[in-house]
Amino acid sequence: MKKVLIPTKLEKIAKETLIANGNYEVVQDDSGDIATLAQKHPDTYALVVRSESVTSAVIDSLPKLKVIIRAGAGFNTIDIKYARKKGVDVMNTPGANSNGVAEEVIAMMLADARHIVAADPSCRRGEWEKKKFMGREIAEKTVGIVGLGNIGRLVAKRLSGFDCRLLGFDPVISAGRAREMNVELTDLETIFKESDYITLHVPENDETKKMVGAKLLSLMKKNATIINCARAGIIDEDTLRQAKKEKGLRLLNDVYPKDAEGSKTIADIADIMLPHLGASTFEANSTAALRSAEQLIDYDTKGITSFIVNRDIPEGLDEAYCRLANTLSRLCRGFVGKNTKLKLIETSFYGSLAPFAEWLLIPIVAGIKDDSDNSMDLRPSKRYLDEMGIQIVNRKIEPEKRFGNSMTLDFTSSVDGETLRHVSVRGTVTEGNMMVSRINDFDKLYFEPVGHVVFFVYEDRPGVIGAIGAKLAAAAINIEEMRDSRDPKTNRSLAILKLNKTAPEALVQGIAAEIKAISASSVSL
Repeated sequence: MKKVLIPTKLEKIAKETLIANGNYEVVQDDSGDIATLAQKHPDTYALVVRSESVTSAVIDSLPKLKVIIRAGAGFNTIDIKYARKKGVDVMNTPGANSNGVAEEVIAMMLADARHIVAADPSCRRGEWEKKKFMGREIAEKTVGIVGLGNIGRLVAKRLSGFDCRLLGFDPVISAGRAREMNVELTDLETIFKESDYITLHVPENDETKKMVGAKLLSLMKKNATIINCARAGIIDEDTLRQAKKEKGLRLLNDVYPKDAEGSKTIADIADIMLPHLGASTFEANSTAALRSAEQLIDYDTKGITSFIVNRDIPEGLDEAYCRLANTLSRLCRGFVGKNTKLKLIETSFYGSLAPFAEWLLIPIVAGIKDDSDNSMDLRPSKRYLDEMGIQIVNRKIEPEKRFGNSMTLDFTSSVDGETLRHVSVRGTVTEGNMMVSRINDFDKLYFEPVGHVVFFVYEDRPGVIGAIGAKLAAAAINIEEMRDSRDPKTNRSLAILKLNKTAPEALVQGIAAEIKAISASSVSL
């Protein structure tokens, strides 16, 4: 019998499912802290947790531990690197809370539109303020959905009965997939300009932090509503505070920098505040609990490793090439344009990398997915590509091309349904460092793809590099490293500049216009 320790308030279905299997002894106890419980059960084989902190000390106190399952999506409370070092697999159960969050969005919209929160206590006091609580209807309004992942899609589905016009923004999803959801794909500017409601469903990262700032807020209709059940840092709070005064915007909020008691800085501008209740439903908890049990059983009986988030590198593959695949993917994504629709990814793996083509697809997909729910397994990666309408082709390599241990990624995207954009990048690892040797027809580049990088393709002529440098200097941005390669066949040059900080998109496009660039892009690697 394998001992499973559940040191948390988890729905009993997990324990019941494991016991019914007959191969597990289950201890479920939420009476003490996880460290104390771990010391009481040193023979634990599997640990099932929710938001408990699984530190290196906890892992060390469980010498027989082989697997940790997070009953939920986020696993930032688990030391996954140390777990890997100790040979412990870590799984999560992404998607279990998606419906709960989607329904919460609808609930907040309705509660705000009909003044439910304020009208209830008023009526209980014996008041009869029908005029004061005159509401509005959601039907036939325009709703913008920023991010069409699991939650965003469910929001669209739940809104279908309200006869709303649905606008969507997602840099990866295909137009065909969006049409199936009755969502009109568009850009962020159009969503913020035309929507009565805007609901956010994107992760917080360098690109999305304070994404909802002065530019987008200035486009919004008067009295429009923002719903944030994603991450607190996506909204520039100070800018929203000012925009709310000027336009009467409304904010329905369920996320904060920290999930903890105490005052919240956003309290003065949030029209509805909830204590991060998106996943707090009996059904979501039950689903996560059941999935955690089923995944453990499949892991033990069928060798199914789906949703392991800290998988070890297969024998014979240097981990540096996994990082390279992910980095080249992000570079390609930035080069074709983050807001274009990917149609095709082509790969070529040379030398000893050829047998690991499918494994290397995982970090490539992670590079375009940019989703905190990413699961490190081939099947979810392929399923994601299929859902997004992205074709993947691993090309048969030509042995006579002696590229050593290197890889080439080609991305093709659609700009406007008719215009295609393409980029081809080759890279390798030299002395443990990633190196890009070619971008399109610009060869022998030999630059390390790290940091904040901007690219400009332009007709070769004197003075262009100086103009770029002057614009960056005026914006207090320093050039740390530069490459400028010329293609004699086309008389075009590629300027690659590493900067000390991210260059705003408006600045990049301004420079592009001044130098009459054929293309311009930026990416943080």
